[in-house]
Amino acid sequence: MSKSIVIGVDVGGTFTDTLALDEATGAVRVEKVPSTKGDQSNGFLSGILAATDHDLSSVSTIIHGTTVATNALLERKGAKAGIITTEGFRDVLEMRRRDRPSTWGLWGQFTPVIERKCRLEVPERTLANGTVVKDVDEASIKAAAQDLIAQGCDSVCLFFINGYANTDNETKAARILRQVWPNDYVSVATEILPEIREFERCSTASLNAYLQPVVANYLARLETRIAEDDAGSEILIVQSNGGIMSVDTAKALPVRTALSGPAAGVVAARQIAKAAGFENVITCDMGGTSFDVSLVADGQNMLTSQASIDFGMVIRTPMIEMSTIGAGGGSIAHIDETGLLEIGTDSAGSDPGPACYGLGNERPTVTDANLVLGRIDARKPIGNKLEALDRDAAVAAIKTHIADPLGMDVEETAEALIKVANSKMAGAIRLISIERGHDPKIFAAMPFGGGGALHAGALMQDIGLAAAVIPRYPGVNSALGCVMSDLRHDEVRTLNTMLDGLNCKEISGLIQAMTQMGHSIIKKSKAQLVATESVIELDMLYMGQTHAVAVPIPSDKPISPDLIRAAFEATYLKTYSRLLDQIPIRILNLRLSVIGKRPQIDIKMLARGKRAESVAACYLADQKIFANGAWHDAGIYDRLLLPQGSKILGPALLVQPDATIYVDPGLSAEVDDFGNIIMKSEED
Repeated sequence: MSKSIVIGVDVGGTFTDTLALDEATGAVRVEKVPSTKGDQSNGFLSGILAATDHDLSSVSTIIHGTTVATNALLERKGAKAGIITTEGFRDVLEMRRRDRPSTWGLWGQFTPVIERKCRLEVPERTLANGTVVKDVDEASIKAAAQDLIAQGCDSVCLFFINGYANTDNETKAARILRQVWPNDYVSVATEILPEIREFERCSTASLNAYLQPVVANYLARLETRIAEDDAGSEILIVQSNGGIMSVDTAKALPVRTALSGPAAGVVAARQIAKAAGFENVITCDMGGTSFDVSLVADGQNMLTSQASIDFGMVIRTPMIEMSTIGAGGGSIAHIDETGLLEIGTDSAGSDPGPACYGLGNERPTVTDANLVLGRIDARKPIGNKLEALDRDAAVAAIKTHIADPLGMDVEETAEALIKVANSKMAGAIRLISIERGHDPKIFAAMPFGGGGALHAGALMQDIGLAAAVIPRYPGVNSALGCVMSDLRHDEVRTLNTMLDGLNCKEISGLIQAMTQMGHSIIKKSKAQLVATESVIELDMLYMGQTHAVAVPIPSDKPISPDLIRAAFEATYLKTYSRLLDQIPIRILNLRLSVIGKRPQIDIKMLARGKRAESVAACYLADQKIFANGAWHDAGIYDRLLLPQGSKILGPALLVQPDATIYVDPGLSAEVDDFGNIIMKSEED
């Protein structure tokens, strides 16, 4: 039997989303099952088995966006790790950049993920110019390793000052360390990030060590459980840059899996929007616990070379740039100490979930408010957890905790709750768009996740966006993004040299070596590739500056100072609108990405399936919807049966197994050629 099915799995805080695509027939099947907090592999396997009717014999590839690393960092539930570092530098991880949690406060607390007694020093020293002035001592490395093992450390980070300039001491120490360390959990800073800037390199490598046992054990469980029901499917893992990698690479570099699930959703959003004719979109991923926003401009994802998962937890690796706030469907509403209505950051998650789940939570959530306002059909909850939602429980939660203390009606309170949530989400969108010089009028919202399409209309109107593009399967869009992602491997090397007098032959040789390394890592996967390409960037700045700009360099042209200067000036001018003539230019880092292109999915395949002959045939029931302080008559429609070109005026609900779309009064929803819903003002 041919293996033609590719499966994408995204584990969220409330639901585990699964999408199975048969590449031979174009058939799509989606499933949402409750996430399993104790062991995410249980929900992972449940979704896959549900999507394949417990038959994995036709599954070729399983691509997974995971939150294991992110959750371990946010909840401080990584492994006990140690650091072996240069004498005098055990506190680099704690000193950071001398920042503080509160911008305006004089006080702040920060506890590194590796406690001080597990940060050990050894005699060795390399200067910033690469000169080794003190060789590493073998006995001291072994003694430090034994000390950490005795303290119960499961993993270790090896970080030597200026290791990026000359790796000799770290390489020798790593060889010694791996001989005595009892497992494979050894993170060497220059293997993970051979780049200038000591804190960022130390932080990234330390967090990798902190995550390695947790992520590696989780992935090993996945492999074991899939092997029990399977005949050779390959598992691939989504990276935070939107690319995918092998399980072995993910075990070695778990720090690259942070925020992998939301990144996959942005990958799918970009491709869907581009096919539908929208080059500029703002992705709005609303799950059970968070609201993640990212920008796609001119058809390209926005990447950043560094992110902070939480205060002091800096990861320097390519990531899709996004802003995250605690405003998911399960986010709990409360009255704060000043008497104001507030949303989050606590979430009811999947267990016990919103009050309307009837599983023990009595506090009101965003989902409860949407249900009370009639914006969710209580008879058709998303996912496979419940047969129906308890509206009375949602009313009681809002009345007891918010409405009565504030002296308001329940419906009035529920609408206020939604407005507060929308305001927080709109703020996150403005942060990555308007405040960075982008005109919202040329952008469309792309809502997804279980709750994104419930708020799309309000966000579109509040911010002044051109439209909202709601994909065919918004509730499992991140799982779809897993299926759409390409293999990718990133490398970086510090050059720290002036443009004038650049040794182009040396740079070309380094590019060739980095390219070969990337190709060798990508080839470890069994995934079918149609092409490979290299993307080259240089981090460059004027002499005396601190912050660099990422300058793309053509991979098909010989490296020359003139080529690099022209590329830098074009990038700098676009970024800052002026050049600094007569100031020498410095090249800080060389970045290279090798991308293995997988076969592209025809977006129109997602629109296949049974369609009704008319909008009337999709009508399911009447519904009362509360909006703008009053009740409105509305209808509920089966979204997946709506025929191409059909148009529905708000207020209305469009329901499907993985999400609900709320069409606000004054807006219209039209089905395009790709099965997307295009939401606009009725006046457009």
